Amino acid sequence: MTAGPTLEDVQAAGFPMGGEPLVALDLADTLMTAVDPAVDLIEPTDGYETWWRLQLLRLPETSIPAAAATRRLRAAIRDLLESHLEARAPQAVSIEDLNAFASAVPRSLRLAEAAEGALTAATRWHTEHGGNAALAAIATEAIELLSSPAQLAKLRRCANPTCSMLFVAETKRRQWCTGNICGNRARVARHYRRTHAPSPSPS
Repeated sequence: MTAGPTLEDVQAAGFPMGGEPLVALDLADTLMTAVDPAVDLIEPTDGYETWWRLQLLRLPETSIPAAAATRRLRAAIRDLLESHLEARAPQAVSIEDLNAFASAVPRSLRLAEAAEGALTAATRWHTEHGGNAALAAIATEAIELLSSPAQLAKLRRCANPTCSMLFVAETKRRQWCTGNICGNRARVARHYRRTHAPSPSPS
């Protein structure tokens, strides 16, 4: 597996948000819930395939999974992340679905010898009996995030009230999903308020 796409990569492909360290977060952010009706960014077939082509580089080697399975996993992850942010109980089916996806493809740690003779550890995903390794890996990421109090403490929803994007803030200063979209809108709005503030009335 290699490094994932950058924000620039995903925006060039037509997605407003992405390039997060976890594919699970990038998947959750393909559903924009702050608008009514919600917008599914991977609903068009070409958008779905484009998103997976960007993500598969950092996932176990596998085929693009079925759209229905991807959306079911996304719904579970989204509900679990939002339930944490909203301090509410998640739906029981979300936990069940996440665990089912994670266990559908077992994995094992294997010792391998590198070209220079050094020993390295590699993860093998066992797809011999079915399942999709990419979905299992994403579900595993989500479980690791949701079970880590330190990481969950950094989980944020974008500070823009009209944006539903989620991210893990590695710095306390990060409050926007992207600096060039929501962060820029906030800066423009602040500038407008400063430059168009009503003049104080004469005493």
